[in-house]
Amino acid sequence: MQVYANRFKVDANAKLKPFYLIFGDEPQQKLECIELIRQAALEQGFDERQTLVVDAQFSWDTLIEATQTLSLFSSRQIIELELPTGKPGAEGSKVLAGLAQQINPDVLIVLHGGKVGKDVQNTKWFKAVDKHGIFVPCYPLEGNGLFQWLTNQMRLAGMQSSPQVSQLLMDYCEGNLLAAKQEIQKLMLLYPQGNPSFKEVEQAVVDQSRFTVFHLVDVLLQGEAQKAVKMLYRLESEGVEPNIIVWALTREWQTLQAILFDKQLGKPINWNQHRIWKNRQSLYQSALQRLTLAHMRDLQQKLTEFDTAIKQSQVVRPYVELCHLCLLFMPCSLKNLPLDYAVLD
Repeated sequence: MQVYANRFKVDANAKLKPFYLIFGDEPQQKLECIELIRQAALEQGFDERQTLVVDAQFSWDTLIEATQTLSLFSSRQIIELELPTGKPGAEGSKVLAGLAQQINPDVLIVLHGGKVGKDVQNTKWFKAVDKHGIFVPCYPLEGNGLFQWLTNQMRLAGMQSSPQVSQLLMDYCEGNLLAAKQEIQKLMLLYPQGNPSFKEVEQAVVDQSRFTVFHLVDVLLQGEAQKAVKMLYRLESEGVEPNIIVWALTREWQTLQAILFDKQLGKPINWNQHRIWKNRQSLYQSALQRLTLAHMRDLQQKLTEFDTAIKQSQVVRPYVELCHLCLLFMPCSLKNLPLDYAVLD
């Protein structure tokens, strides 16, 4: 059974599931879900906990032995098994499927790791375990989901939240829930009464937002220029190679141009052909309302010039030029702002 992280609750008085699968790219939500399971398990007598990590040296016999052996001081135990890739391999798949067929009421197993796609979710072992457990996918929060999470975290911490403070924390900690949680805890230490003003919060928090190139692409498709510039600044400070961003921009240019060509020919958009899933189609619809084939030609020329220049090490400040390129997705014209790629002395 699948339950999203923001709806995941564990009733300490209800019977616990024998398996919990906590997977995703958002570490703070994963930590919170695992901690909820730990607390409920402890209250129900699972007072021994083992932690195992599936790495190159891991033996699956270790897991089998752990499920069959209890210490002299405990009658129930919780086993936390980390699957970094979400893929246990042939032997691990067989072991996990077998454990799902021989459930031990005194053993609770928590599987956790990075994001798992449909390829993993459709495997026999995953379905066998999920049949007797709960699967919690932990996705990065953004937009209204992030706003609600921050508001709820402040309420749980005893803070009197306001929309302005929630929005401020959202701007400063977007993409980094762990940092957001730490900022809320820091605010409670600074203002134990729980009601800091907007100005006090602004002075106390530190910009700890974390973004990826994929976040940048989504913002460009939405046409949010100011947010795109902030993301570029953050990516530069984190040392992301400009080539990676150029690759992402080029890929989006190719996709958008192909769709615009189809539209010009009167063809409907074949989302599956372009490998654009339903949850991202609105982003492309937004971009297609702003961009034309003429914009695509300008963007192609600038991308080609930049790609050639950076391969020849002729770009002194690549992120300045990348900012210009990103603005073409808005679209903003660069005709009066040429980029100088003259060979350096």
